[in-house]
Order: sequence, then structure tokens, then C-alpha cells
Amino acid sequence: MTAVELCDVSWGPKGGPDILSDISFAVPQGQIMAICGANGAGKSTLLRLIYRHHAPRRGTVRLMGRDIWRISAPEAARSLAAVLQEQPTDFALTARQIVALGRLPHRRGWGAGLSTPGGEDAAIIDAAILRMDLTALADRPFGTLSGGERQRVMVARALTQQPRVIVLDEPTNHLDIRHQLELLALLKGLGLTVIATLHDLTLAAEFAERVLVLRDGRVLADGPPETTLCEATLASAFQVRARIDRSGDTPRFSFHL
Repeated sequence: MTAVELCDVSWGPKGGPDILSDISFAVPQGQIMAICGANGAGKSTLLRLIYRHHAPRRGTVRLMGRDIWRISAPEAARSLAAVLQEQPTDFALTARQIVALGRLPHRRGWGAGLSTPGGEDAAIIDAAILRMDLTALADRPFGTLSGGERQRVMVARALTQQPRVIVLDEPTNHLDIRHQLELLALLKGLGLTVIATLHDLTLAAEFAERVLVLRDGRVLADGPPETTLCEATLASAFQVRARIDRSGDTPRFSFHL
């Protein structure tokens, strides 16, 4: 089954021109896709369409074969989780309480959001905290954590949703090299459909099975990283001269005006 599908999707702000135009692609279940492109190419806007923040001006976004705007927000959240770049720092909640919010789409009844998770919910929350190496930080106020620590908390919250699709906007921002590699290895090992924007092309080439490159709100290239992350495509996407050294195990990218 296709996990996420966009068919002829365009979007722009009310009264303004299209920021994204004629976007079509389908992501099979279990595939890992990176979205790359210059600043302003439309990467974050594309993710907002996928995780149901923006409704398309034209076209259709489907989640697990269904129009995402014809299902309820809680139902969508049981299938798709999003990890965004910006996290509020003024929450009067601990890291554990933030992670626990990921269980809300699965809980029923009046007051479910106010009660303390127990049983299976508590076990899922504890497992996510352990998996993201947050045990020592679990009772710290969220606002006191570093940017990288907050990012790991938000990934743990997404994991507690037990989604089939996880969408991440620059997930390696604020992370040191060790945690970058650990996070990407974790995401690859989840068996989920993963769609992530990445500005680091080396990480994209190593992490993703498929890379979609945007330029000016349109799809410039879409396919395996060895074909999409080529010199001609990158030169066009970033408006610079691009060089790729493939002599080692990992491609090395360089750019010149």
C-alpha cells in the first residue's frame, strides 16, 4: 500500500501566488525519503501539506489511501506523526509529560488528556524515553533542555504515537554528530515510512532510499540518491557550481559560485 500520495498538489497563502505547484509523488510503506533543496524551495511547506497543517489549494493529499482532509485530526494522528524544527520553550511540563502527549490520539473519554497514563500507555512512553536516551532528563522541565535535547524529546513523543508515517523537518538540527547518526540509524530501523527534510546532502545520501529535490516550489528530481544528487541537479537546485567526489564510501559534496 502507498503510505503517502500527493496528486497534482499546489498551495499558496490566501490571496497570494502558489508556493508549491503541481507536486505529485507516492511514497510506499516503509520507504525512507529525504526532501532537499535551497532555502525557500518549499521543503517545509511541502511537509505541512503532508502532516495536515495546510490544505492544498488544488490537488489531493492521501494518507494510507484516504484523502487526509476527509478523516479526523485524531485519526490522522494515529497514522502520522510530525517532528518540527521549532519547539516552544515555555511549556511548564517535564520532558516525560511532553513525550506522554504522543498517546493522546489513542486515548478515549472525557479527561483523558489530564489523567496520568498508565498500563500500556506508560510502558510505551517509558520505551520511547529509553530509546531516545532521555532517562536522565525525563523529569527536567522541557524549557531547561538544550536544543538537541528538546529535539530528542519531540522524536520520542512522535514514537509514542506509534505512527505508520513519521515526518521530520530538519531532524538533525541542534544535534551533535553522535546524536545525528544515532537518530538517523534509529529512524532507518523503525520499519516506518519516513519523510524528512535534510540540508546536509551527505546525510541525505547515506540515510535515504529516495531523494526528492525541490526548486522554486516544483519537483526538480525524484529518485535514488545516486541519481538525484548529481552535479547537474544540484547546480540547478542551488544555483552554484557543484562537484561530487565519489572515490570513497561516502560521497563528498562541494559548491562554488
